Amino acid sequence: MTDLVVRRAGRLLTMTGAGVGALESAAVVVRAGLVTWVGAERDLPAGIGDVAELDAAGACVTPGFVDPHTHLVWAGSRRDDFVDRLAGVPYTEVAARGGGIHSTVRQTRAASYTDLVEQAGARVDAMSRTGTTTVEIKSGYGLTEPDELRLLDVTDELRRTRGEAVESTLLGAHAVPPETGRAAYVDAVVAMLPAARAHRAGWCDVFCDRGAFTVDEARRVLTAARDAGLGRRIHAEQIARTGAAELAAELGCASADHLDHVDAAGARALAAAGVVGVLLPACTLTMGHGDWGAAAVLRDAGATIALGTDCNPGTSWCESMPYVIQLACLAYRLPVEEAFRAATVDAARALRRDDVGRVAVGARGDLAVLAADHEADLVAHLGATPVTATVVAGRASS
Repeated sequence: MTDLVVRRAGRLLTMTGAGVGALESAAVVVRAGLVTWVGAERDLPAGIGDVAELDAAGACVTPGFVDPHTHLVWAGSRRDDFVDRLAGVPYTEVAARGGGIHSTVRQTRAASYTDLVEQAGARVDAMSRTGTTTVEIKSGYGLTEPDELRLLDVTDELRRTRGEAVESTLLGAHAVPPETGRAAYVDAVVAMLPAARAHRAGWCDVFCDRGAFTVDEARRVLTAARDAGLGRRIHAEQIARTGAAELAAELGCASADHLDHVDAAGARALAAAGVVGVLLPACTLTMGHGDWGAAAVLRDAGATIALGTDCNPGTSWCESMPYVIQLACLAYRLPVEEAFRAATVDAARALRRDDVGRVAVGARGDLAVLAADHEADLVAHLGATPVTATVVAGRASS
């Protein structure tokens, strides 16, 4: 954390109030990692002192992006899965051949702790270069208690050694390991919840879908997670309509994620319960799931929409929130303003955080300087470098 003055923001998106809260010709002051002043540059307070400066040179400045759904800690490759799916092999058949999640589990279990830290850290660095300053990281490629706790420890090390805000999630219920019976493994996930809390996980997630965990199994795990003091998240309605959205509402989950097959009833349940719907368009694109109608269903129901990368080795190898914003606008047809909110302040809501995703006094000094003077240009300019500088708790990098 450090002190910093960001000057000459031609357009500053604060994400306060309605819309994007845009200020023209603006500046931001960060002290000890927190925003202490924001406003028109002509009104900058006198006596700031000898503080590092970042010249935005008239560019659009936004809050640092918040990525509320990733699987960053893995080892190995899933290129064969990718090639097979391009050839038309269904995801379920890929998994039955020994690919899918279990392929990554085998490779991740075999990797050293040091390698996992280095590889996951490189992914966090890649995210930071495209403006991400807050990231949620799930376990899920261990599927035994010792292996899942090791992945949580990797996440905790990233939290301690990097400036980015990191949220840690136990996703023990990602798949049933082949060496364990289904019922026995659900028991094992419930049993590992207290240890996960001790290893600094703040959340528990369940992959509730056809071919994964049932609604009843997810209810059992997430209820036990609540009792263990963990927040709840859920993978819902990705592959098929199962009622997982209604379960998320029933249990007061912070978010229900994927939602490619959410229907109006499920979306209304999420909206009524205040559950954020996290859409993961890079995964939808890769997998070919859904018809890109989920955003409209959620909007019509009045549900809050967030965006995430779902960064993982098999179905969404993507570290870039700007790319996700582009997909949200061009494929879901979200307005630019809504997509930027979904990648910042509303993504923060999916993590139940109010100190990130906005530029306001008391918030973390997290910013992204776009390679554009208006946020719409980031969406329109495909294939370009989207961000010229990222500020993490007052520390700028380019």
